[in-house]
Amino acid sequence: MTSRPFLGGCACGAIRYQAKGDPVAMIDCQCRQCQRETGTGHTSNLLFIGAEVGIEGQPSFWNSTGDGGTSKRRAFCPICGAPVYMTFPDMPDYFIIRAASLDEPERYSPQMATWTDAAQAWDRLDPALTAFSKMPPAG
Repeated sequence: MTSRPFLGGCACGAIRYQAKGDPVAMIDCQCRQCQRETGTGHTSNLLFIGAEVGIEGQPSFWNSTGDGGTSKRRAFCPICGAPVYMTFPDMPDYFIIRAASLDEPERYSPQMATWTDAAQAWDRLDPALTAFSKMPPAG
């Protein structure tokens, strides 16, 4: 386990979080939902499973269903609009932090790219990353 929690929040500071534990994966996702959420080519995400998570402030949420059928609940700040984290109602142990919301974004180091079939030609990720056309197989 990491010696210190991952801390972060929204752009204006109204939403703050801490996640204690190590992320099981760091993923750049190029799906259309992530493109639309960020207004760019992908999201950069830290995936935690079973981490101890604390949230301060009152985020707003919007719900969606992913292309693979996964229910998603995306949290953003109602004041500044910054995306902060995402959860999955059907997988309550999963917690995803948006890398740009970290106090120390340099702790993010992508390990893979997902949904590369939806990638925009101008969004060039590290070609050394393991790439999956959709979601990688579980397990």
